Amino acid sequence: MTTAGKPAESGAAGAVSTVEVETALAVLPGPRNGSSGPFEAAWARAVELIAGAEEIDLICHICPDGDALGSALAAALALRGLGKRVRVSFGEDPQIIPESLSFLPGQEMIVPAAAVPAAPALVLAFDAASEERLGLLRDNAFAAGALVVFDHHASNPGFGDVRLIDPSAPATAVLVDELLRRLHVPPDRSIAACLYTGIATDTGSFKYRATTPATHEMAGRMLATGIRHDLISRQLWDTTSFGYLKVLAGALDRAVFEPEEAGGHGLVWTWVPYQDLALFGVTVEEIEGLIDVLRKPAEADVALVLKQDPDGTLRGSCRSRGAVDVAAVCARLDGGGHVFAAGFSARAGVPETVERFRAALAEENAG
Repeated sequence: MTTAGKPAESGAAGAVSTVEVETALAVLPGPRNGSSGPFEAAWARAVELIAGAEEIDLICHICPDGDALGSALAAALALRGLGKRVRVSFGEDPQIIPESLSFLPGQEMIVPAAAVPAAPALVLAFDAASEERLGLLRDNAFAAGALVVFDHHASNPGFGDVRLIDPSAPATAVLVDELLRRLHVPPDRSIAACLYTGIATDTGSFKYRATTPATHEMAGRMLATGIRHDLISRQLWDTTSFGYLKVLAGALDRAVFEPEEAGGHGLVWTWVPYQDLALFGVTVEEIEGLIDVLRKPAEADVALVLKQDPDGTLRGSCRSRGAVDVAAVCARLDGGGHVFAAGFSARAGVPETVERFRAALAEENAG
């Protein structure tokens, strides 16, 4: 279990002052003590709904990453501790949990999408940038007595009955941390492992621009529970199958650099056919990190990886170094995400999909 270890000692020399900690806490998402406004009202309503519920269904987006699944499981562990009956699910059949997330505590609470009631009493949705990302559970969520949405994607159009959507938060896990504070549930090691995974994955191990002093403060509180962040990080980023290396080699061999695209900022792209995944026994989920390899060339601001599903659907993952808003680009392709990290799906072939992506880049640059 990756959460084993001794709790950090308190009162160590060089610790930050109370004023510094309070300053960091002040920039966590949502108004805090004594604040008012629409976002505070949403927090109050969410807490009220949770307090009054006996049974709660927690769902996250399809193809769950560390932030989606970590956020849902952290909240579920906390709510179970409060005596609630909880189910965790995501709208796919079959459900595939990436091997890199197999260590997350609380997975015994995960049920198939078919086990979620058609009209649940209360649904909490995590990290879903749009209702389509709920997959097979979209109708269940909208038929619920109440749907509370926790998300941090700027492209989220705003859905659900209670919307806790904060694009300034580097991860949905930050919103869950705030929820637990309002529910008066201090994180134990299991909850902390889930929340740490959420913020670590969505900040690229604290490398991305959205990382703030408050992000590190939260990470520090999770570490203080005694989680083994070194083992978590090894599982998330430094452990793959040998087959992944073969798929990576093929993807890099197919990589194309187009310096004139993205308004002259440069585009590098590649694709992974399903045949490669099948040949080397690799899942689509295992190659999520391929985009982080492709985005390394300094000559290209934008990187794009197209991953093919068995039915031919292409899942596009793209990244920007800062000159291009890829969330806006992907929105033109019915996708979305963050300014510097976004995605979309396409049913067309690779040449047509890449051409549509180039056109979206050009339109966004012209705008």
